[in-house]
Amino acid sequence: TMNTFGLIQIGLILLCTTTISSLQCNHLPLQQRKVVENSLQLLDKMGKKFPQQCLREKMSFRFPEQVLKPRQKETVKLVIEEIFQHIFYIFSKNLTLAAWDGTALEQFQNGLYQQIEQLEACVIKKQTHYFRSKEVNRLKLKKYFQKIDCFLKDKQHDLCSWEISRAEMRRCLQLIDKVIRKL
Repeated sequence: TMNTFGLIQIGLILLCTTTISSLQCNHLPLQQRKVVENSLQLLDKMGKKFPQQCLREKMSFRFPEQVLKPRQKETVKLVIEEIFQHIFYIFSKNLTLAAWDGTALEQFQNGLYQQIEQLEACVIKKQTHYFRSKEVNRLKLKKYFQKIDCFLKDKQHDLCSWEISRAEMRRCLQLIDKVIRKL
């Protein structure tokens, strides 16, 4: 009887995990909203108010807002995942000159990373169709984030370039937040 019981337990565990993952996928927009809200709070917590001396270096990166206006909700989730990946990438290197709170920064990175993993698990099935039809949007996003990356490199990742990028990421996440609320 121990054997059957063990098998039933394993079966139940498997059943629960698949239910959980499909449940998590159903709650994606809600989760994304939490991650975005959380990320915005952490961005604020990471640094203080925008330094006055950086104002004259302000840059306009022009986020390609049209990427967040696709017809299907699924596509929006994918676009958001992609944006999270870009943000994660930018905020995971050459941070030595950014005068930020380390704990908040780490939480910011971890939150994004977990959400990327979650999104990948949920959305992988639909990806191929999306990528073919949305290549243009992907390129626009890539260009936008490359601009930020190049700006940071040009300024040798100095304090102001990080502060300007942080302000830009806030704007970017606020746009996402608006979109998710409508989902």
